[in-house]
Amino acid sequence: MPHLTLYTRQACQLCDEMKATIDRVASRLPITLDVTDIDSDAALAARYGEEIPVLLVDGMKVAKFRIAEAALERTLRARELL
Repeated sequence: MPHLTLYTRQACQLCDEMKATIDRVASRLPITLDVTDIDSDAALAARYGEEIPVLLVDGMKVAKFRIAEAALERTLRARELL
């Protein structure tokens, strides 16, 4: 099962949109998801700054700012084949 990590921050509309996209895809495909507010970790805040949201799949960065449902689904299905 793919493990997704979503880096976000409070009051971030793009973060909310990406989380909603992930939730829709998760209704069709099994995943685990961790959502981390980068402002709770100085190292993450320094690393990502304003370039959020950032989505990792199994530790690999696959998107920042936005991802389409179809693109996320393709990425997750490709991970299943590895």
